[in-house]
This record gives sequence, structure tokens and C-alpha cells, in this order.
Amino acid sequence: MRFIMITVLIDMMAIGLIVPVLPLLVGSFTTDPVQAALWYGTVAFAFSLANFFGAPILGALSDRYGRRPVLLLGFCGLALNFFATALATQLWMLIAVRLVGGAMQANAAVANAYVADITAPQDRAKRFGMLGAMFGLGFIIGPVMGGLLGGINLHLPFFAAGVLALLNLTYGLFVLPESLPLAKRRTVTWGAANPITSLKQLGATRGIGSLVLVIALSNLAQFVMYTNWVLYTGYRFGWGPTQNGWSMFTVGVAAALVQGFLLSRLLKRFSLPRLVIVGLVSSTLGYLFWGLSTEGWMMYAVIACNLLGFTVTASLQSIVSNAADARSQGQTMGAVAALTSLMAVLGPVIGSPLMAAVSHLPRTDWRVGMPFFFCSALQLLSMLVASRHFSRQRQGQNAQEPIHSPRVTE
Repeated sequence: MRFIMITVLIDMMAIGLIVPVLPLLVGSFTTDPVQAALWYGTVAFAFSLANFFGAPILGALSDRYGRRPVLLLGFCGLALNFFATALATQLWMLIAVRLVGGAMQANAAVANAYVADITAPQDRAKRFGMLGAMFGLGFIIGPVMGGLLGGINLHLPFFAAGVLALLNLTYGLFVLPESLPLAKRRTVTWGAANPITSLKQLGATRGIGSLVLVIALSNLAQFVMYTNWVLYTGYRFGWGPTQNGWSMFTVGVAAALVQGFLLSRLLKRFSLPRLVIVGLVSSTLGYLFWGLSTEGWMMYAVIACNLLGFTVTASLQSIVSNAADARSQGQTMGAVAALTSLMAVLGPVIGSPLMAAVSHLPRTDWRVGMPFFFCSALQLLSMLVASRHFSRQRQGQNAQEPIHSPRVTE
């Protein structure tokens, strides 16, 4: 677990490094702000779309050849992506590089499968939380480093990210052990590895069912929020890069603390289904109050009050992992990653028009919070679907319990 946590931390630091500077790099190829926004959306879309198709395939390959070689392939893909992005001289080159990088990068899915390999089912939620803490920590450190290096030279963060990816490759070659024994490997079925089929199989897995919709809606809410956070806070409160940087830093710290420390304690008091429901209720209210906030400090207050919302992802991942067969963890987690990538594609498409539709209103108008109200509605629907799923699951379990007839004596 120590090995894979360090791997994920370095991986997320590398990705986080480019967050503050990629829009600026795209904008350097055009002087028109509208064109810059359009091309940035295209670049982001290319990576997510390629990852949507690549993640299930790479996940299935990890079930056949082991987690370690696929992780190493992902590090190579990241390094290639970062170095080629830094050296790109045309927009088409950026798009091509992001397509290749997205197709080769399924490290999150394979890392989750790795954790499932080495962890007993009852402990997976805790360990997925620890992995989530590394994701959060990487996104805390990475953007700060990227902003500092980007202030020196716009291309420097990409070279630094490439070096980190190569460091992870070296670490994986010499330190990271394989987690999947030969006895648990299986033949790759290419027909089942395409994203549509893998999502169907995910929904057909016993114990998951409609939770696929919960994962999709919950992720869509997050990506709509990511799309509009800076736009919303800039319009509503007049925040600039510094204020938004600190707010994102606070979200990262909260996510790391909850998933790394609080989650293990919550699991002693709540079952996984109950923790999912409580977390979705918390997120529903969190998005609602973000949309109703009239002062900047209120955004921080909502982050502090919405700590339980950070438990949802790890809890759902644990439920999905426990429902999957030991031989298909890679393909299952790849399907979840593909679903997440699909929501990453839809998030900006849906979120940007929502903000544009209310941008003409006075900044104090309650309707300016429309994107967050939409996210709140998505989380509410997720909570209702999850409640129904777990209720049916309990009824099915009760129906299967043997009924003992009372003893009759003559």
C-alpha cells in the first residue's frame, strides 16, 4: 500500500502541475479570447474522450498481464504527453498529444484495482480513502508548484511534470511490486473491453445495478462545479487567481483529511450504504448553499460543513470493487474510469451554458447560483436512486433468509 500511495502522489503532482498553465499555453497560440476558450475546451475534450475509450482496455490488459506493466505504460504515456505538450508549436499538435496521452493514461483505474488486489473487502473503503487522500494531496502540491514554475516560463511546468512521470517510471521499475498473481489473471476479451460493453457489464454486475447511475450523476455534478467554480466566484465575489487558488487549496486539504483520516473512523459507525446516502445528502446541501452564498467567506464555511460529501467516491468505489470478481478488478475499475471520463466530457458542455444563461443578471441575484443548483439537483437524484437501490438490496437479502417454522409438539 505504501508503494502504490507514493506512485499515485507523484502521478497526481505531475498532473496538478499543468492545471494553472495549460489554459495559458493554449491561449498563447491565438490572440482571440473566444478562440482561446474554444480551443482549450477542444484540448480538454480530446484527453477525456481518449481516456473514455482507453481506460477499459487498459484495465482489461491489467487483468491479463498484471497491474505493474500497465502502470508503467501509463507513466510512459504521461511523460510523452508532458514533454510533447511543452514542445508543441501548433494547436493541432496539442490536440494530438492529448489524444495519445488520454488513451495511454489509466493510472487511477489500475491503482484502484491494485488496492483491491492487496486488500480484504472489508478494508477497501478505508484504503480507497487513503488513495483519495493522495489524489487530494497531489492536487494541492501540484498546482502550487505549477503556478510558481509557470511564472518563470510557461513551458517549465510541463518539463517538470514530465520529469516527475519519468521518476514514477523509475520508481515502478525498481520498487513497485506486482499485485496480481498469475493464478488470478484472465484472458482479455476485446469485445468486452470497449467502453459501451464494459459499462453494460458494470451495470449487470450483481450488487451494482443502478449505482452506475449514481456514480455518473455524482461525477457529472463535480465536473459541472469544476467548470464553473472560477467563473462563478469571479462574477459573484470578484475573486481573482489568488482567491480561487486558496479556495481550491482548501478543498484539496479537506478532501485529503477526510479520506485519509476521518473515513476510517466513520466506517466504524456507519455501513458503506449508509455512508453513501449521508454523503450524498451532505453534497446536495453543499451545492445548494454554494449557489446561495452572497459573501466569499460563505464558500469556505460550506466546504467545512460538507466534509461528509468527500466520503462518497471512496465508499462507492469500495462497493463496486467488492461486487466485482477478483479476476476482473482491472476491467471493472476501467469501466468506472471510462464513466468518469465521459462525465468529464459532458461537464463543460452542460456547465458552461448554465453560467452563460445567468451572467447577465446582477451579481447579487440568487439565480446566479443556477449551476450549483443544477449540481444540487443531480446529487439529490443520486441520493434517491442510491436509497432505492440499497432498499431493494436489503429486501432481497431478507427474502433469501431461511424461515424457521415454530417447533410443534404432540
